[in-house]
Amino acid sequence: MAFWRLVDSGVCDAAFNMALDEALSVSVRKANSPTVMRLYAWEAPAISIGAFQKASDINLEYCTNNNIQIVRRPTGGRAILHGDELTYSFSAKNDDQFAGGLMNAYRRIGEAFNLCFSMAGLKCLVRSTPEKGSNLSRSPLCFASSSLGEISSNGMKIIGSAQKRWKDGFLQQGTIPFATDHTILKAVFRKCFTKFESSAQSGLRELLPHFDVGNFKKLLITAFEETFAVTLVDSQPSSAELELAHQLAAEKYLEQIWTLEGKTDDQFCNNAKISQQV
Repeated sequence: MAFWRLVDSGVCDAAFNMALDEALSVSVRKANSPTVMRLYAWEAPAISIGAFQKASDINLEYCTNNNIQIVRRPTGGRAILHGDELTYSFSAKNDDQFAGGLMNAYRRIGEAFNLCFSMAGLKCLVRSTPEKGSNLSRSPLCFASSSLGEISSNGMKIIGSAQKRWKDGFLQQGTIPFATDHTILKAVFRKCFTKFESSAQSGLRELLPHFDVGNFKKLLITAFEETFAVTLVDSQPSSAELELAHQLAAEKYLEQIWTLEGKTDDQFCNNAKISQQV
C-alpha cells in the first residue's frame, strides 16, 4: 500500500497559506515528497482570488479598512471569503492515479470528497455537465454557482476547488465552508451580491446540526484512504519546504504586483530560482 503525507498545519495567515501550498507542490513535483494532502485554516477573515481574476472584482477599500487580507491563489477559479471552514490542498505528480489530465484529477479527488460527505450524512449531487460561458462569468464568487464535477447538497454548493497544472504535476486547492459571514460577503462583493448569492453560500453547520470539525477531518482522511487505497501518514513540512514557503510569502504572495495585478509566475524570477532548493 502506498503512503501519502497528511500535513495538518492548523491556522496560518493568508500569504503563508498560499506559499506553503506552492512549496509542498514543488517538493512533490521534484520527487522529494510523495503525494501531499494538506488541511488548514485562516487566522482571520481573508479573501483569495483566482490566479487570473481581476482584483477589481472585490471591494478593495472595504478590505483595507477592515483588515481583511487579500491574497491571489496560484490556482484558478473565482473569489472566496475564508473564515469558518476547512481548506485543503492536494499536491501530486501526473502519474499513476492522476495520469488522465485535469478532469480525471478533479473526478478522482471529487470521489473522495463525495464519500466523505456521504459518511457525514449528506446526500450529495455531483454536477455532470460543465457550466456554460455566460453563467460561468456571471459572478466573481466561487460559491455563487457550480460547474462540472463540483458537489452540492440541498441545492447548496458545499466545496469549491481549483487547480494549477504543470508538466510534471498539479496543485489542487479547495474550501469547505462550515458557516459564512454574509455581512462581510455582501460588503466585499457589493458589485455583484444578490439575494441568490446570499442564500447559496452557507456551510456544513447549517446542513449538519451536530457537526464536529474533528470528526469531519477523520471522515475525510478515511474517505481518501479508501478511495485511493493509500495510507495517509501525519507529517510536518520539512525545513526546506518551510524555507521555500517563507521566501514565496515574502517575494510573491505579500507583493502587490502579484496580488493586485496578477503577474504570471514567469515574471517571478526569484520563484524559479529558489524552487531548485527543495
